[in-house]
Amino acid sequence: MNAFDLIMFDLDGTLVETAPEIFDAVNDTLRYFALPEVTQQQVNDWIGHGTRELLIQALAFSGKVPDTTVRASDSLALSVSRFDKHYQQRCGTRSQLYPQVRETLTALRGQGVKLAVVTNKEGRYTDTVLNAHGLTPLLDAVVSGDSFPAKKPDPTGVQSCLCQFGVPPSVRCLWGIPASTWPPRATPGCVSGCCPMATTWASP
Repeated sequence: MNAFDLIMFDLDGTLVETAPEIFDAVNDTLRYFALPEVTQQQVNDWIGHGTRELLIQALAFSGKVPDTTVRASDSLALSVSRFDKHYQQRCGTRSQLYPQVRETLTALRGQGVKLAVVTNKEGRYTDTVLNAHGLTPLLDAVVSGDSFPAKKPDPTGVQSCLCQFGVPPSVRCLWGIPASTWPPRATPGCVSGCCPMATTWASP
């Protein structure tokens, strides 16, 4: 008997190390607009709320303006469009699976556990990363940051997986959900039984 019938994973920093290529795309965009580049650590710190939000933080830092100014700027759409071009080119180029991810997913799937990714990453990027590393066939569901109107910590994405597989509260798990997006906003009877876990792929 499985401890969990459904395990939902975050993507960036949980299944796949994507920070280096996100860093590349951010700085490609900043250079295009003649703005100072940011560091890898800064990009790492901004990951978790979707690439649009990450770009806003980078533009605010490099332009030395509040992020509210960037959000209200008429040029934000152009910046997002330019970042999209760069990230589409970079996506899948410097990312890599964490150790034992493929083997673990394969083993869980072999035991009949349903596997899902619930990420704030936009769908077009999510698909590219998953396909680049051959993970798509191992997953039963993928919920991206633009699958629904609201992203995590809104519970809609998690709820959709729970409803899709009809999993009871005591046998579902969220793995690698960052503190900034956990817990999902309370919805009676739907997410209160989820068990959040940290990412430990690289641990001894």
